Amino acid sequence: MSDGAGRGVAIIGGGPAGLMAAEMLAQRGIQVDVYDAMPSVGRKFLLAGIGGLNLTHSEPYPAFVGRYGARAEQIEPLLRAFDADALRAWAHGLGVETFVGSSGRVFPREMKAAPLLRAWLSRLRDAGVRIHARHRWQGWDADGSLRFDTPDGELAVRADAVLLALGGGSWKKLGSDGRWMPWLTERGVATAPLMPSNCGFDVSWSTFFSDKFAGEPLKAVGLSFEGGDGRSFKRVGECVITRGGIEGSLIYACSALLRDEIARSGSATCYLDLIPSWDEAKVLAEVTHPRGSRSLSSHLQSRLNLKGARAGILRECLDKESFQHLPTLAAAIKRLPLRLAAPRPMDEAISTAGGVCFSALDQRQMLKALPGVFCAGEMLDWEAPTGGYLLTACFASGRAAGIGMAEWLQGGASK
Repeated sequence: MSDGAGRGVAIIGGGPAGLMAAEMLAQRGIQVDVYDAMPSVGRKFLLAGIGGLNLTHSEPYPAFVGRYGARAEQIEPLLRAFDADALRAWAHGLGVETFVGSSGRVFPREMKAAPLLRAWLSRLRDAGVRIHARHRWQGWDADGSLRFDTPDGELAVRADAVLLALGGGSWKKLGSDGRWMPWLTERGVATAPLMPSNCGFDVSWSTFFSDKFAGEPLKAVGLSFEGGDGRSFKRVGECVITRGGIEGSLIYACSALLRDEIARSGSATCYLDLIPSWDEAKVLAEVTHPRGSRSLSSHLQSRLNLKGARAGILRECLDKESFQHLPTLAAAIKRLPLRLAAPRPMDEAISTAGGVCFSALDQRQMLKALPGVFCAGEMLDWEAPTGGYLLTACFASGRAAGIGMAEWLQGGASK
């Protein structure tokens, strides 16, 4: 699998990071073979496109970088070389126009992932990139060959350099199963345990509440949280009641803080503001307004428009005495405590935290313990909220790894 110059690269994982690295290498005249366990590449990328493919975000660069939290310092150089504007320009080069939505999120004009992926794969094939589907990596042989399970049996592959772009540990059915972790740790690569990110959480609802409101959204509510480590969160958005807990974009945005608090303390208590557009004084005035013969529930619906799931969760989280004590009730409408018991299983999460530590990589994203083996994408130890940040960093890290591989193969001099 080498070109005329004797250089050939194996990329394991056909997601955005792996394919972007393939593009960088092919541009530099290096033969690339991409191996993926699925029947076709980009399966998780296509899944992300079902809701419109949130490709990136248009917010100012400093705020954008800040979305990577504890790993902002490591991710920032990657974004500096390939930021949101560069990603949009790259998509336009494939014939895919983008637009900025009302939330600042960036989408393809067609709101689909498939046209972009088709155009990209066509470009890669024209550049000589070879794609091998249904090739599931099984680690290394004793002689350093890559082992793959294929429809035709086991295959051993030798390569001049290898990129691992295997994803994290969520959505196993799409190929990201985290099976690679022990193979790397056994070879001296520093890793952090995989954990769910952008995930829902378990809540001990009553059977009545769960039966009545599972699947119902809580729209335009506030969520606040103060962690024991000093980190805090406050935002207005939308979430969804599930049979066993709560999920949705507002919860996902705070999931890292909530998950870490549960790991530290055994549970996490966040607070819902059921009417974030009203201040405490107005809520108290409306709650204590004379209601005549109306029931308290009817009064809350009439005066505060509290009904459906918002009214239900208020009753669910307050005992009867607190619900009847109007000052306590008014305070709870603005700051309703919600105890979260555990994050949902990793395979249900949108993404994962943990993976290969940045300390295990050199400046080219090559593993210090395994010369010639590079890593990119979600299998690195970083996380980010939804909103285009995950995809942008995957593209950027794949690009950086591809360039780093080319430089390493060509003796440190990039073309």
